[in-house]
Amino acid sequence: MINIPLFVNRTQAGEQLAQAIYAILTQQTNQVAKPVTIVYALPRGGLPVAAPVARLLNCPLTVEVAKKISHPENPELAIGAVTASGNVLWDQQKLSFRRTPDCGWQEASLDAAISQAKSLQAQLSPACPQVNTEGATLILVDDGVATGMTMAVAATSLVALSPAEVWLCTPVAPLQLLPWLHQWGDRVVVLSTPKRFFSVSNFYLEFPQIETEQAFEYLLQQNEEIMN
Repeated sequence: MINIPLFVNRTQAGEQLAQAIYAILTQQTNQVAKPVTIVYALPRGGLPVAAPVARLLNCPLTVEVAKKISHPENPELAIGAVTASGNVLWDQQKLSFRRTPDCGWQEASLDAAISQAKSLQAQLSPACPQVNTEGATLILVDDGVATGMTMAVAATSLVALSPAEVWLCTPVAPLQLLPWLHQWGDRVVVLSTPKRFFSVSNFYLEFPQIETEQAFEYLLQQNEEIMN
C-alpha cells in the first residue's frame, strides 16, 4: 500500500509547520519575556522545511548535523545515529538484528557516520550564524521522521547547549512513534501522524534530493534577511 501524499513539496510542508509552531508560540502569553527562538534544521532535507519556519518567526536558521549509522550487511538498516559533535544513539534492538564475525564492525560503522557528519557540518558552517543558545527556545526541524534516530540524537546535542526548551518539529511522523519522541524534547509538533507509515518520501508529491549547495543557499538567504 502506498501512502497518500500530504504535501506538494518540502517548502509547502514547512509553511504549514511554521503556522503551527507560530500559533503555539503566540499562545504562550503568560511569559513576561519570551525566550529568543532559534531554528535548527537537520540537513540536508530539513532545510527547505525549516526555512519557512525561521522566516515566519524572524529568527536565525542554523543546522544540527546528524547521520544514521548503517549496518555493514544492510546499508539501509539504521542501527543508530550520531551528530557531528559526537553524540551517539544506538538502536539496541536493531543492533542485535544481525551478527557479523568481525567484532570491529560497529566501531567502523560509527566512524564512517561521524566522518560524513563532520564533512557536511564543515561545508555548511560558513553559512551558519553565531547564536547564543542559553535560555533560548530551539526549534529542531526535519522533513519527516521515520525511525526518529537522527532527530533524537540531534536533540541530545541541543539539550546540552543550555536552552530554555528544545522542540522537535516535523510535517509527518508515525503515530506509534510519538510517545518515544516526547522523551527527547520539551515539545513535539507534528502536522500528520499516519498509522500506516512506509517512507517519508511517500507523503510528498515532490521529494527531490537536496544537494549541499542548495542547503547552503537556504541558510545564507535566511540569515542575510535577518541581518538586513
